[in-house]
Amino acid sequence: MFPMSCYQKILYQIENGVARIALNRPEKRNALDQELISEVKAALRECGRDENVRVVLIRGAGADFCSGADLSGLHERAEAGPLENMADARNMAELFIEMRHHPHPIVAAVQGRALAGGCGLATAADVILASESARFGYPEVNIGFVPAMVMAILRRSVSEKRAFELIAMAEIVSAQTAFDI
Repeated sequence: MFPMSCYQKILYQIENGVARIALNRPEKRNALDQELISEVKAALRECGRDENVRVVLIRGAGADFCSGADLSGLHERAEAGPLENMADARNMAELFIEMRHHPHPIVAAVQGRALAGGCGLATAADVILASESARFGYPEVNIGFVPAMVMAILRRSVSEKRAFELIAMAEIVSAQTAFDI
């Protein structure tokens, strides 16, 4: 567990019944790395135990919500063994499970890009509030990754056929198009 003051890659505060979690890597478009994912999980656990919290708000610091996985570690992941890669995937899966089973509603406030795992993070929330600048998509197929983990999450919101199209076509959609879907 991380005390509120020990977070390095998120901003976390509770005010007026709202637990606010901000992904705080704007220089990396709030890209997800293992530390950031672990910190979000810890903050969710912490606010889940707080009787004063009524709702959780997740947002990104800066211009974008979240660009997905931090690709700067891609080379290391390619050289890692299967157990290390499974541990990384498990960490992300645990975040989605933590969100799904959270005792309070989770709202994703999306501005700018919500791509790949970042789109999955938004989709895992109970409610998405999107600015007109918001763009959603799963473009990881363009670099050879299959976004299988988010498929189950996406299926909560759209038909199986539309989910497959969004994932297979790597289409980036506007906030209005996402709403229409």
